[in-house]
Amino acid sequence: MTLIEDLQWRGLLADCTDLDALTKRLNEGPITLYCGFDPTGDSLHVGHLMGQLTLKRFQLAGNHVMALAGGATGMVGDPSGRSSERNLLTREQLAHNIACIKQQLARLLDFTAVANPARLVDNADWTAPISLLDFLRDVGKYFPINVMLAKDSVKSRMEGDSGISFTEFSYQLLQAHDFYHLRKTAQCELQIGGSDQWGNITAGTDLIRKKLAATAWGWTFPLITKSDGTKFGKTASGAVWLDATKTSAYKLYQFFVNTEDAKVSEYLRKFTFLARPEIEELEAKHAANPGPREAHKALAREVVRLVHGKDALDAALKASEILFGAEIGDTTEEVFRDVVGEIPTQTVTAAQLTSPGWALTEALVHAGLSQSKGQARKDIEGGGVYINNVKCSDIARALTSSDLLFGKHVLLRKGKRTYAVLNLTA
Repeated sequence: MTLIEDLQWRGLLADCTDLDALTKRLNEGPITLYCGFDPTGDSLHVGHLMGQLTLKRFQLAGNHVMALAGGATGMVGDPSGRSSERNLLTREQLAHNIACIKQQLARLLDFTAVANPARLVDNADWTAPISLLDFLRDVGKYFPINVMLAKDSVKSRMEGDSGISFTEFSYQLLQAHDFYHLRKTAQCELQIGGSDQWGNITAGTDLIRKKLAATAWGWTFPLITKSDGTKFGKTASGAVWLDATKTSAYKLYQFFVNTEDAKVSEYLRKFTFLARPEIEELEAKHAANPGPREAHKALAREVVRLVHGKDALDAALKASEILFGAEIGDTTEEVFRDVVGEIPTQTVTAAQLTSPGWALTEALVHAGLSQSKGQARKDIEGGGVYINNVKCSDIARALTSSDLLFGKHVLLRKGKRTYAVLNLTA
């Protein structure tokens, strides 16, 4: 299977300026391509994975890939997919964000490959030195206003209540100039991006054709959405980040393992590098018996391994196993803290845990696992109560400081999956 065939099978083609010509060009040898991102924050989120993973697929096929950091365009703001104006960032904020994001990109792209190392470029390097008059003369004159107004990203904003500023209206000129500059100086022939970038990308191919009389291609992949059409990558607590300090490996694992059944096949194809036979086998197992969630677990494992590495994946799996009753054993406090963040929490004082301790029946009521002390006794006698995932059938049992995990927590469980945590107050 060729690279193009693989990308099509995975559902990673929305539009291409000339697919037959691009296919022919790729058959002739490696190509240079880029995907841009505006560093509006100090971390990428899972919605950005499509661009980076698609670049990786091209790199693995022997092509030369560039990730473009929008040090210049990030100061303007892309109107695509937006209903309101972005907040403008300072140069210092952008520099910090770019430095942080490069570390995340290095997990996905190989910047040390001998034959075709990935490159990170910043469009501020070639945009900042250009004067306004030079830009208007050398770039602006090639863009008819009626064509710019017809772009979906502009049209949707003009039809909205907030409109669009000249600042964001000019964004497509800046992105077009990026493609032109890279085509001229780095022989970059292809730009890829999400389907909402189609207007910006084709603005670049048009500028290249007019100014350089050279060939260039644009490729977009579909935007990822949930089954109800809403934006992918958001949870009740906010965005799902690629920075582990913002979204832990455990929470990233949980995000993907809880993928909707209707989307798991699509996500397996788009977010993993599993081979087609393996994915189709997982799809068949899921269709025959979705209960074990093998496809979901494979998806979550592959994404966490790609984004955070094997050690982080192992820790995330350990944390997940704790919520399925696994022994806590040598679990680290960091991993356990992720677990604590997912389940109801109550407090306990040092005085309550001082010998002879706090009656387990009272603790179960306090934690919300039993409605009354009488019910708590029945739960204990029935063998359905666990302290730190160890079964307890002694109704006279009391919690003491010796039950504290990491000197701070007691994990209580009733039945198979009903948990609560008691946290020691200062």
